[in-house]
Amino acid sequence: MKKALCALLLVTAIAAVGEAAGRVPGFRSAFAIVISYGAIFVLLAGITCRVIQWSRSPVPFHIPTVCGQQKTLPWIRSSRIESPSTTCGVAARMAVEILLFRSLFRNVRSRMVDGRRLVYREEKFLWLGAIAFHWSMLFILVRHLRFFVEPVPRLALLVESLDGFLQIGAPVLYLTDVVILAALLYLLVRRLRDPLVRYVSLFADYFALFLLLGIALSGVWMRYISRVDPVAVKQFALSLTIFSPSLPADPGALFFVHLALVATLAAYLPFSKLMHAGGVFLSPTRNLANNNRMKRHVNPWNAPVKVHTYEEWEEEFHDKIAAAGLPLERN
Repeated sequence: MKKALCALLLVTAIAAVGEAAGRVPGFRSAFAIVISYGAIFVLLAGITCRVIQWSRSPVPFHIPTVCGQQKTLPWIRSSRIESPSTTCGVAARMAVEILLFRSLFRNVRSRMVDGRRLVYREEKFLWLGAIAFHWSMLFILVRHLRFFVEPVPRLALLVESLDGFLQIGAPVLYLTDVVILAALLYLLVRRLRDPLVRYVSLFADYFALFLLLGIALSGVWMRYISRVDPVAVKQFALSLTIFSPSLPADPGALFFVHLALVATLAAYLPFSKLMHAGGVFLSPTRNLANNNRMKRHVNPWNAPVKVHTYEEWEEEFHDKIAAAGLPLERN
């Protein structure tokens, strides 16, 4: 609980700094511009460095992780997606992993019952909470394109119409706003209630959850309760994209809270576990085909080694071998 409390206090402090900056007229403009560009720079630079580092990491062995029959004999049916042997199969396997969280869906948990019996149990609620959060986040990011692009992309308009198709309230209630809050609360409560999960949880785990929860709560509060002017927010976002930043007169202190939390998340992402969003594409256990029996794989990172062939050895010790009466291939 100490780690969770420290993470909560840190996120609260970041939100308090944002609110304090929003209440100072002469400071709010510089604060918004500096943290916006600073977070974007750290995000792009950090992701670039991580991707370059991953791409340079040697993969000396062909190590795809599979859970199906590989292609061996023609009369045995192989798993084209679970154990792909072609590039198309790898692409399909990656798509299932990224879009549907294939490996997490198969996740099981072991627990001792009565102190002597090991029982395995599926963790489908964890999979459901994770996929609900990630898909809701994707929808929200696509919806937010309307603030950064003019004219608004059709994809953003389509996602927005699907998200609010129930037409509840004014402004319209987005389903993803409800789902992402429920998913984050579930993931947080699970981490706090379960003693085994709580034991292995780090400060970074709680910090990421509280940070995402703070962003979601402040965004929901701005849309449905305090009613921040979306036109003014869009003007500020567009001014950032054209490198001519101009802050509206008074967007409200809650806007700066939301901005401070989002900027913190953007700057923190490349150096945290959240970077798995990009790392999954470069994972050798996921992006390699299981064709070990069909193709010989040579380690490209092998350092050149000076070898001593048998012919050279025999020539070097020819006289001694002959004197000992041992057979020689070349007399």
